[in-house]
Amino acid sequence: MLTFLIGLVILIVGGVVYGRLCERVLNPTDAKTPAVAMRDDVDYVPMKSWRNSLIELLNIAGTGPILGPIQGILFGPIAFITIPIGCVIGGAFHDYMIGMISIRNKGEQTPDLVRRFLGKHMYMIYNIFVCLLMLLVGVVFIYTPGDLFVSQIMNQEASVSNPTLWIVYGVIFAYYVAATLFPIDKIIGRVYPVFGAILLISAVGVFAGLFTKGYPLVELWDAAAAGFPYQEHFIPIFFVTVTCGICSGFHSTQATLVSRTVSDEHEGRTTFYDMMIAEGFIAMTWAAAAMGALQKGLTDADTIWGSATLVVGLVAKDMLGAIGGIIAIIGVIVLPVTSGDTALRSLRLMAGDALHIDQTKKKNALMLAICIFVVVGLLLVWAKGNPTGFNIIWRYFSWANETTAVFAFTLIAVYMKNHGMPYVMAVVPGTFYMYIISCYILNAKIGLNMPWTASYIGAALLSCCYAALLMRTGKKE
Repeated sequence: MLTFLIGLVILIVGGVVYGRLCERVLNPTDAKTPAVAMRDDVDYVPMKSWRNSLIELLNIAGTGPILGPIQGILFGPIAFITIPIGCVIGGAFHDYMIGMISIRNKGEQTPDLVRRFLGKHMYMIYNIFVCLLMLLVGVVFIYTPGDLFVSQIMNQEASVSNPTLWIVYGVIFAYYVAATLFPIDKIIGRVYPVFGAILLISAVGVFAGLFTKGYPLVELWDAAAAGFPYQEHFIPIFFVTVTCGICSGFHSTQATLVSRTVSDEHEGRTTFYDMMIAEGFIAMTWAAAAMGALQKGLTDADTIWGSATLVVGLVAKDMLGAIGGIIAIIGVIVLPVTSGDTALRSLRLMAGDALHIDQTKKKNALMLAICIFVVVGLLLVWAKGNPTGFNIIWRYFSWANETTAVFAFTLIAVYMKNHGMPYVMAVVPGTFYMYIISCYILNAKIGLNMPWTASYIGAALLSCCYAALLMRTGKKE
């Protein structure tokens, strides 16, 4: 368990130190934020710091920081080191900078920030790309909580022929519609404290269970002897697998959404940076739980890789008993639900901004939401009806998630360069993830299906070009 504890120290201490460094570099001011200066009581609504922080955490913590790390632990205890390091210098930095840049630019959503700092051509590419990602997020975050609820809470088969499953999907769908349309403080702001309490209870319960149940965790120096099944191609497969547990481009769309409710720039580090560190803690906890379950013989590698949702139920009930296990499972169900609603809300805002639709008029917002939900519904039906449909959507979602992060790191680097800040802080993680996404898509069957050697070389060349261009160029506001 020493490797796990070292990882927690890296996460917590590193988060405090690097978070303060990021804050010092950005230097928050007392200027009026968009929530105050542009208040409309729909999207621009000042809310308390603790509420914003809780909303941000629930927005960004979908199934990614649970199912991804559960599968990622098959690469061994190296996950306990790479997850916290990635969170500190990559994911949390990414979330904080995007949120604060949005605050300083009238609460603009990420596509508009891309247009402002990277130009109109990149904006056109990114806008299409991120809207497709939001649609996939909406589908994934109806599919996974629905299946979890039916299989783990109701003890029924989550099959396409089970009408109960479609009823559960319908309830989640209806909630998403309400959360997408109504003022943010009337729905999200009031419901999330309840969801947040469930989330925290479940995460803390599983963390405590690691010690009370004596889950055996393999040390980094014993990994070779333990025989973890996935040792090859750690880069890029591990980072695409763990995705949201380390760094997620999806978070940029959520930080910009919350930026419209932050009333003081000095709240930014707690709201954005610290909440990603909290997500890293969730990822570390579930990765450890999965490793312990594997070592105890509660599950096997094939189950972890093929059906990580089953592992959630096994671990929760073994650690916390029947009732406590149900509460923990509900906490896991809450995560994607509270990310899917704001993903679709972000999609409505971004699509409306791109099409210049005045969404203060309820009719316009409703019509745009209907178009979005029709597409989401069709994709959901296809994914559930096709035996490989969900796996295809999930693979594209994971890769697209990290690709969106590269756009965000590029935006951050240009902003920092234009404002005389040490933009190498953004260039390093941006170049690393450029390598990850390039290597993965060059080799993957859903990509170019090239051999690994060619994929590694091609990704290295692309990453070097990316870093060189980023170091040399910048776009003035």
